[in-house]
Amino acid sequence: MIKEVRVLQLIDSLHAGGAERVAVNMANALSSQIERSYLCATREEGLLKESISKEVSYLFLNKQRTMDLKAVRKLGDWVEKEKINVIHAHSSSFFIATIIKVFKGNVKVIWHDHYGNSEFLEQRKFKMLKLCSKYFSYILSVNKPLESWAKLKLKIKAVMYLPNFAVKNENKGINTLKGENNKRIICLANLRPQKDHFTLIEAFGDIVKQHSDWTLHCVGKDFNDDYSKDVKDKIVEFNLNENIFLYGSLPDTTHVLRQCSIGLLSSKSEGLPIALLEYGLSELSVIVTKVGECATVVKEGHNGLLVDAETPKELTKALLTYIEDEDLRKEHALRYREHIEEHYSEKAQIQTILKIYKASIQQG
Repeated sequence: MIKEVRVLQLIDSLHAGGAERVAVNMANALSSQIERSYLCATREEGLLKESISKEVSYLFLNKQRTMDLKAVRKLGDWVEKEKINVIHAHSSSFFIATIIKVFKGNVKVIWHDHYGNSEFLEQRKFKMLKLCSKYFSYILSVNKPLESWAKLKLKIKAVMYLPNFAVKNENKGINTLKGENNKRIICLANLRPQKDHFTLIEAFGDIVKQHSDWTLHCVGKDFNDDYSKDVKDKIVEFNLNENIFLYGSLPDTTHVLRQCSIGLLSSKSEGLPIALLEYGLSELSVIVTKVGECATVVKEGHNGLLVDAETPKELTKALLTYIEDEDLRKEHALRYREHIEEHYSEKAQIQTILKIYKASIQQG
């Protein structure tokens, strides 16, 4: 255990998204590696609260607006009382972390960029981020384009690409998926436009015409917005109510994944999706679009299948490849699990993060 290192993972919510899972996974993993590990949700709690280790000190701010002085004061007092010396701010929580840095100058801020629309960086608004970046000690980027973008656009040169890592969620299994065993496909993704469920639904519609006993299971937060409505309307339009099932967020992710054979993401844009790594840990064969770091992780033809984004016909072809060749499906699934365990493990990434924390503190 490394003494005199007390690190706070700062995240906006505890909904079951990628950045949120990274923050919780890091807080849990660090609890046995450093003097004290902390986690703070600034705006909302959520399903992931159940996954926080008892060894992690937790705070909920209930922040109501961008500049919530009561929340800032509460966080600042906690940082000072607990003698936290590193704030690891995830995604948009960089703003409140910067405020704490300004008033508590001895704390170091590391910003973790999980930006999911890395295929469309030219559209990114970053005026406030650029202003705050001069207070950061390090920036961690979840893919190479984000790393290059930060070096070019922000006021800091200490930027590095840090792959995400996944851990098995060993919560008690409580959810049983519909459909037949060995004939389930899962898409672990919140209902958000970048995840492009429309391409997925269209592709799966063609699958059902040939393999009506296969089912698709979409697990992820439903925001009950226009996108959600359009997804549900699309399922009805393609007459797929008996083959596609929407579950919302579920707490027993690993248990759910183990009930499936194929893990799929049809995203228009990604960083490095935690779902893709979780598929590997659960020994699923994977199909994913060529966005973000997905191609690097999967290695086409060796660990899984890659398709271009927004190409339903390509996605259908890839699905048929796995559905009609069980031996290939199992071979890829086994290799992919071994690949994830070797290269995207908790152990390897935590050691890198610890070096960054120590270097930040030593900057003085």
